[in-house]
Amino acid sequence: MGHATQASNPVLRALRDQVPLLALVTVCVVTALLSDRFLSPINLNNILLQACVMAVIAMGMTFVVISGGFDLSVGSTVALSGTVAAWVMLESHWSLGVAAGIAVGAVVGWVNGLIIARLRVNPFITTLGTMVVVRGIVLLITDGRPIVGDSGLPDAFIEFGRGRLLGVHLLVWLPVVLFAVFWWLLHLTAYGKRVFATGGNREAAFLAGIDVERVTASAYTWCGTLAGVAGVMLAARLQSGQPTAGEFYELTAIAAVVLGGASLRGGEGKLHRSMIGVFIMVVLANSLNLLNVHSYWQRIAIGLVIIAAAAADQLKTRRR
Repeated sequence: MGHATQASNPVLRALRDQVPLLALVTVCVVTALLSDRFLSPINLNNILLQACVMAVIAMGMTFVVISGGFDLSVGSTVALSGTVAAWVMLESHWSLGVAAGIAVGAVVGWVNGLIIARLRVNPFITTLGTMVVVRGIVLLITDGRPIVGDSGLPDAFIEFGRGRLLGVHLLVWLPVVLFAVFWWLLHLTAYGKRVFATGGNREAAFLAGIDVERVTASAYTWCGTLAGVAGVMLAARLQSGQPTAGEFYELTAIAAVVLGGASLRGGEGKLHRSMIGVFIMVVLANSLNLLNVHSYWQRIAIGLVIIAAAAADQLKTRRR
């Protein structure tokens, strides 16, 4: 009776929906009270720069989680895409490098989707294996060294990583555009409804005439493609292709999506809430830095947040 009353109470339901936003506001307020540097323009700009790459990754992860899976290979894909982009643009035009980096990410996502959707291999095993294989490929082709070139990467690409529009970094504007496109795709199109249906009940979606294999494969392809975009963005920001880039990005992205209210069981989630989850993770890391918390303790804190997000998702599912 109590659970039914809570579920039917619109006020409680509305408050529950705003928990991620309230958590973000709380972290910001507490940090602002403890550190006068938090609200400085330099620090706020730093937060936006740190969030922009993770936001793009989390967009793709949202598609995968809603479809009923997750992707542990996005961090390695970020590294591969960034190094391939840097290598290609040093050999040809910078635009070809950007295209190559994004294409590599799409291929990794497509392979993940094909194995999971067609061969029915568990997403954890598939993407864990892909994570290791892709990272190995990155280290193999770079010999573990950054790709910079004798005279650096092309000026146009460097400008993309440094340039500003209306006082805001170009790297920050790109996720804004991507968010508008993918929010429309996920929440306002028939394809988006099929993604939700597939994650909510795969068998029922199949009986309703949805090609669940194609939908699943496409979700992973989008995830890989956006990880490729993030890899190119990170290369522009770092002004090099870094083979060690993207470590632990997959865990941060999954945690951000779950903190935003998506269910690891699939069928539930919203793109804008995933973005709130990203800012929770980024602001928390930034706050710990400003408060001079040792890096070892920072890892412990972030790990506890990931566990808490998974536990909260499990409790939410049980209450239903």
